[in-house]
Amino acid sequence: MLGPMDEYPVHQVPQPIAWPGSSDRNFYDRSYFNAHDRTGDIFVISGIGYYPNLGVKDAFFLVRRGDEQTAVHLSDAIDQDRLNQHVLGYRVEVIEPLRKVRIVLDETDGIAADLTWDGLFDVVQEQPHLMRQGNRITLDAQRFAQVGSWSGYLEIDGRHIDVDPQTWIGSRDRSWGIRPVGEAEPAGRPADPPFEGMWWLYVPMAFDDFAVVLIIQEDPSGFRSLNDCSRIFKDGRVEQLGWPRVKIHYRSGTRIPTGATIEATALDGTPVRFDVESKLPVPIHVGGGYGGDSDWIHGTWKGERFTERLTYDMTDPAIIGRSGFGVIDHVGRAVCTEGGATSEGWGLFEHGALGRHDPSGFADWLTVAP
Repeated sequence: MLGPMDEYPVHQVPQPIAWPGSSDRNFYDRSYFNAHDRTGDIFVISGIGYYPNLGVKDAFFLVRRGDEQTAVHLSDAIDQDRLNQHVLGYRVEVIEPLRKVRIVLDETDGIAADLTWDGLFDVVQEQPHLMRQGNRITLDAQRFAQVGSWSGYLEIDGRHIDVDPQTWIGSRDRSWGIRPVGEAEPAGRPADPPFEGMWWLYVPMAFDDFAVVLIIQEDPSGFRSLNDCSRIFKDGRVEQLGWPRVKIHYRSGTRIPTGATIEATALDGTPVRFDVESKLPVPIHVGGGYGGDSDWIHGTWKGERFTERLTYDMTDPAIIGRSGFGVIDHVGRAVCTEGGATSEGWGLFEHGALGRHDPSGFADWLTVAP
């Protein structure tokens, strides 16, 4: 079970790199990317994942334009060559580690891409993410994030779209560890206490002089198990902004946000405020494979050399009904106000309010904003 990476001094346990240190079936190693041109007309979300204890690798490419959301899915048996990340016609090339990456999707069901990522600021190592259900660990992950620009092109059903790094921007993350993937496991004894939901906010954005990466997770009572807001400067300095206070603005009768107000403090105590707005929402549980997706689940064995394309009408009442009850990625614009000065930022605004959340007034899984 040896592979090319075993030639390098990167081992962490006394076994081949192909064998994870954990035997948990849910061990994963994944990359996520998003890209947009700051107009709200188009949003691209993509990723590749390896699931060694399930014997699977897969990738997805999700595009929203107007009222249409299109997903391309690719899946295959895992191999041992982790130096050449690929699933069929989808591949990720690391040109300069932690700085420059290329994504290529050979034409698959009418969709193709050749996109090169350049980090605008250094990567941020996020806080470890740990969740338990009773005594069992359900999520134990490490992640790094970065904001950057894109260059290259997209091709969608014969339409060629140039991707100009002066306008195309986005964020990416790399994560690995344990999280629920693949086919559902036998339920066993019901959780005690039962899982009542979680509230999630993730905002990586680039401004002219700095980037910000905010990540917050709260339980139904509002207790924060993750709470970090890091500001990264061009020279590599990282400043931790103090305890962010957040107000999500929801569309009436839904859990779909239109924006957020985030208030924090700089190291010297100066108030720092971010007024965030959604320019285009993309529910990543509609074709993206994230929690609650009925069409695509990361790590599921689909057979060798599997591809498919799914297209969703985002005005369909059934799709609208799904969209608000999961995590939604938005083309995000923000205005930062600090010391009387303002600056504009662009990137990702990601939010999900699942189940009960007392601070938001959501009493159960079906409550919506007034």
